[in-house]
Parts: sequence; structure tokens; C-alpha cells
Amino acid sequence: MKQTALVICPGRGTYGKEELGYFRRYHSDKRDLIEGIDAYRSEKGQVPISELDAASAFTPKDHTRGDNASALIYACAYADFLSIDRDKFDIVAVTGNSMGWYIALSCGGAISANNGTHIINTMGTFMQNSMIGGQLIYIYVDDDWQEINGAYQELMDLVAGIKDLHLSINLGGMVVFGGTDEALKQTEAKLETRGNFPFRLINHAAFHTPLQQPISKKAMQHFDAGLFDNPDIPLIDGRGHIWTKYSTNADEIFNYTFAHQVTRHYDFTKAVQVSVKEYAPDKIIILGSGSTLGGAVAQSLIDIKWLGLESKQDFTELQSAAPHILSMGIEEQRSLVIK
Repeated sequence: MKQTALVICPGRGTYGKEELGYFRRYHSDKRDLIEGIDAYRSEKGQVPISELDAASAFTPKDHTRGDNASALIYACAYADFLSIDRDKFDIVAVTGNSMGWYIALSCGGAISANNGTHIINTMGTFMQNSMIGGQLIYIYVDDDWQEINGAYQELMDLVAGIKDLHLSINLGGMVVFGGTDEALKQTEAKLETRGNFPFRLINHAAFHTPLQQPISKKAMQHFDAGLFDNPDIPLIDGRGHIWTKYSTNADEIFNYTFAHQVTRHYDFTKAVQVSVKEYAPDKIIILGSGSTLGGAVAQSLIDIKWLGLESKQDFTELQSAAPHILSMGIEEQRSLVIK
């Protein structure tokens, strides 16, 4: 009997040093996919994804650039999606974090794989060429993934009080700020150190903030609604809105993707919570590359006490007994997902 599954697509920052060679390692059978992406990029004078993935060493200046990282992560994530054992899993919904929305569009059938390449590569290039602002990530939960009393509101008060600082992403027990360099410096000065936080995200612009209006305008002029179709699988966006086969309008999803999604904050926490409440999946499958999204997903579930989860310890015990979150970037969990 099939198990139902929610698929979650990763965003920027998930292909790091440990992921070098991810596509070659897991997807040598998907030559048509990588050759198609490489051909598209070669026409634009960009480094082929296969070359970046096969590099002898991970170099941040090359691998984290928006015009490279976006397409690289798309190739790995979409290939992972194609590798899911569909005889074992019935995929009931797809969502994603930030850039993962574009990947989700392809996985859910709202755009073709080729148009996914076109959108992700183009948007990554627009962002890299402009590099408007930056991002800063900070945590507001304790070691057991419980919210520190009043901590989230304190962070929102910072957003309200610092010019050109915005909430970019709600990410489980973390927030991602987007803003100008000066705004982020002021924010860093006001935040107490919690472990590795706060830290800047390298080669990230101020995604999902009003600072990206020029990028949104450019995208709206560059693309058109004809790229979109009704999804085969329900999609949950960064507002928690559900797009289904029978309720999707091409103009509306076009406007969301290139206007709202670019210039307004992305609520990944809500997307995960709406997904599990609406579709009650047996499993949650997180596509690679990387495995860093698992914590944010778990924290989002703890927040609503999904399956009775109230702490990191509860989640660890649940995963040990019978994993409910399966990250394809983790070898032993990947083996439970693929054909």
C-alpha cells in the first residue's frame, strides 16, 4: 500500500562543500536533464552545471553565485524528485522554501522542466547582476526548539524600528532578515550571539522584500503567463495558499510568482503547517541537495504539535522509531525514498 507524501523543495544555500558532486553521485542516469540545462546555460555563456558539480573543489565565489547556485540546486532537486519511488509514495502536495517555490512549480507540473530551467536561471542571474541588499539569519528558539519567551516579537520590533530592514523568510524557529547593508549592520549590533547566530548569508540579495521591486518589474516584463499551466499536484506557496488543478489561473500564479513572491516575505513555516494540516501526509520528503532544511521543517511542526511533537527531543525520538521526515540529502533516509 502506498504512503502519502508531502514533497518539500530546497532554496538557495543548500549546495555546499559537502554536496559537491551531488548530481554526478546520484543522477548519472539523468543525462538528458543535465545536458538540457547545460545547453541552455552554454547559449548564455554561463558555466555548465555539470562542470560546477564535477569541480575538484567547492569554491564559494563560483558555487554560491546566484546565477550558478540557482540552476545547480534546481538540477539536483528536480532530479531527486524524479527519483522518488512512485510505487511506494503517492505525492499529495508540493511546497518549497524561497527559491524552492520555482522548483515546486516544476515538480507539481505548473511549468515544464525546461521552463523551470528558464525561470530559475533567469531569476538567479537577475539577482546576481543586481545584488540589491543582503540577508541575515537569526534563531529565536532554544536548544530544545521551544520559542524563547517574547523573542519573535522582539525581532519584529527590530524590523519596525530599523530603516530598510524587512522580514524576508519565516523559517521554522529562525527568521531571515533582508535589508540594505547598513540596515543589516545595525541589526547585527543589536542581536545577542546565540550559537552561530546571527550570520550573513553569502551571495544572497534581500530576497522577498520591497527592495526587490526592480527585479520584480524586470521579471514581469521578461516572462509571461503562458509559461504556466494548472498543476498536476497541489502546490502550497509562501503565503500558505493552495494552488490545485481545478483552481489555478495562469495570470494569478504568474503574478504571485513574479510580484508578491519576489517583494513580500516568504512564510515557509506557514507553508509547511498548511501542507500537513490539509493533506496529512504519512511522510515528508525533502529534496536535495543538502539536508539543512530538516530542522526548520521540524520546528514548524513542533509549533503546531503535529503528531504530538512539542520539542526537539520528541522529534528525535520519533525519527529514531520510524522516520517521518526523509531528507534525500541524507544517505540512510534517501535509501527509503528512491526506486
